[in-house]
Amino acid sequence: MFDTVVKSVNNLLWGEGQVLIYILLFTGVWFSVRLKAIQILKFKHMFSLLKGSSKCKKDDISSFQALCTGLCARVGTGNLAGVAVAISLGGSGAIFWMWVIAILGMATGFAESVLGQVYKVRDSGGEFRGGPAYYIQQGLGSRAFAIVFAACLFLGYGFTFSAMQTNTITDALNYAFEVPTFYSGLVITVLAGSIILGGFKAIARFAERVVPIMGIVFVLAAVIITIINFTQVPAMLKDIFLSAFGLQEAGAGAMGAAIKNGIQRGLYSNEAGAGSVPHASASASPIPNHPITQGYIQMLGVFFDTIVLCSCTAVIILLADIDISGEMEGIRLTQSAMTAHLAQGGVYFVAAAITLFAFTSVVANYAYAESNLHLFKLDNKVGRGIYTLLYLSMMLWGASATLKEVWDLADIALGLMTVVNVIAIILLTPTILSVTSDYHAQRDKGLEPEFKVKDVKVQGKCEDGIWD
Repeated sequence: MFDTVVKSVNNLLWGEGQVLIYILLFTGVWFSVRLKAIQILKFKHMFSLLKGSSKCKKDDISSFQALCTGLCARVGTGNLAGVAVAISLGGSGAIFWMWVIAILGMATGFAESVLGQVYKVRDSGGEFRGGPAYYIQQGLGSRAFAIVFAACLFLGYGFTFSAMQTNTITDALNYAFEVPTFYSGLVITVLAGSIILGGFKAIARFAERVVPIMGIVFVLAAVIITIINFTQVPAMLKDIFLSAFGLQEAGAGAMGAAIKNGIQRGLYSNEAGAGSVPHASASASPIPNHPITQGYIQMLGVFFDTIVLCSCTAVIILLADIDISGEMEGIRLTQSAMTAHLAQGGVYFVAAAITLFAFTSVVANYAYAESNLHLFKLDNKVGRGIYTLLYLSMMLWGASATLKEVWDLADIALGLMTVVNVIAIILLTPTILSVTSDYHAQRDKGLEPEFKVKDVKVQGKCEDGIWD
């Protein structure tokens, strides 16, 4: 019965109904147009803000830490296993559609991250909290709609995604070192528990130290492989573009599979529009003191996650001389590809990479869902204790679950979150445009932007004391 429900909902969202594909494409185009192609025309400014992103008020979380926390959640199984799933089911053309949804998603990610900052609050411990449930309740004035999103979030980031990340780690370690999945899952659960109990600030500090190192090492490995196989690159790129538009032998059916799997796995990887990253955005105390700063910083996260890291995985797989079965394949396909390039060391390299990538995701996912406990007045020892116990239990379950079980649950949770969040951010478009205009108007006058609620048209109510 449960499997039937999951299959039916996923079929509506991602399968024959393709509701999510149309919604995401519409939303990406909507914000790209309304924000005047901000992800392209302000591309250089996005990078310039990185210079001062590590600065923040004392005891607060910096924009760079928030970016790393967001990347912690983004950079995980979607980058290594998700790309493999997309290629195995949608062919090389799926990568093109991952790029498309990433470019459009940069504008969507900007919009939701700005809202996360505008409607953030301080909790009893002095930390900033925010996210879709907060901007839905404050901006749209609907607590019921906020609760619906929070429920979807807990299903996804609170439970399902942690199981899926653990499943990928244990499968990779089992394939590389023959470590029993239960025992490696138990160790991962204990290690994750030791970090998440330190709260959002501890998670942000952990992310700031780990994410840059693991990203640089993985990119360097992909660059070296590309250089070694440079003569094959033109043929690979040609195959990606031809497959994306069904111009290969398989025709239109292949094009449909490429679009579906490319967009589906692209969203899972960069999370633009899903409503997850605004939780990390809200936690930051940005310099300059304006919500748009964090919008730009998190937009960079979408670019780095999909255009850079997912492309690295795609290059590793597509340049490898291996057979792709057409059946659903995850992390083991990436490991097989790396083995073709680096012999047996490739298996170990991917196992180490996915362990770090997925483990950081596990830590950040906990923080996202935990942020919503404040919304329900459950951010106390009892509420956090029950949530933490359930979260860690799902991690342990995921260690031994099947690949299809965990990905199906992850897909339904991500899909439901995205539907609710996209409706909210489109309804809050006037606020996004008003805040964006305020930021650029101040910059045009040569001022360092500073946000004051009274100077901007903001829908609903936000915490004036934080900004004024």
